[in-house]
Amino acid sequence: MNQEMIIPLLAAAIVSGTPILYATLGEMITEKSGVLNLGVEGIMIVGSLAAFLVAKFTGSPVLGFVAAGLAGLCIASLHGVVCLFFQGNQVVSGLALTIFGTGLANYLGTSFVGISAPGFSAVPIPGLAEIPVIGPIFFQHDPLVYVSYLLPVCLWIFFHNTRFGLGMRAVGEYPEAASAAGVNVQNYRWLGILAGGFCIGLGGAYLSLAYTHLWTNSLTGGRGWIAVALVIFAFWRPGRAVFGAYLFGGIMALQLRMQATGTHLPSSLLLMLPYGLTIIVLVLSSLKRERTGAPAALGVNIEPVD
Repeated sequence: MNQEMIIPLLAAAIVSGTPILYATLGEMITEKSGVLNLGVEGIMIVGSLAAFLVAKFTGSPVLGFVAAGLAGLCIASLHGVVCLFFQGNQVVSGLALTIFGTGLANYLGTSFVGISAPGFSAVPIPGLAEIPVIGPIFFQHDPLVYVSYLLPVCLWIFFHNTRFGLGMRAVGEYPEAASAAGVNVQNYRWLGILAGGFCIGLGGAYLSLAYTHLWTNSLTGGRGWIAVALVIFAFWRPGRAVFGAYLFGGIMALQLRMQATGTHLPSSLLLMLPYGLTIIVLVLSSLKRERTGAPAALGVNIEPVD
């Protein structure tokens, strides 16, 4: 592959990886608070539909983007009610959330399949977009991609340099000690669930407002599950999540290009590539002997303190 082929492929990897990055960072926020949420796929697709509908009926993709985050927050709150209020099983609740969200979005969105809505288009950044190689890869995209560049940095600062971020990490690691120090464990876990759901919803918005500009059922295509796996691959670190998201985005972009060029490989095999890589990532992550960075209390319910 020459440079003329590699640069468009890398640029496409950024685009394909952006919704996965939003979802991965959202799940990371939730898990940092000690709550496991396997409902990412359901939250993403509900956010995607909300973004599409609001953008279509208001003509504003910005409002659609915000609506997706709010829709993700609302769906995630159901997980909070089950796991924090009723002390339900976090794994079962997350799986139910995926089934519920997917079914709800497909039911409500069926009549809009194939219909387009206003969305975001590429806005090259003056000066930076003209830089050889780097410019076409990173700085000739839509505004939502540029927002995703800032999120990992903001998240790192939040977890390491703010009171709320340090409190959330403490709740995810040692909730009993955090509670003894006066930290309200339930409130921080609610914050993690709602903020994470908002960010996951934004990932769904990218699919309908920037990636496709139209609605189709099952638009997320398993990206929510990839995001869950990427949190483990990233060892709960925002910087590694960027690399992982773009790696998976590159695999997705590659398989689409291979199909377009008429490769002799079966299309079903090409479609398996991202999910096969997901399995490989999980296996390799499990072989890492030292502590991976998973919050010590991840998935453990904590009784509310009166």
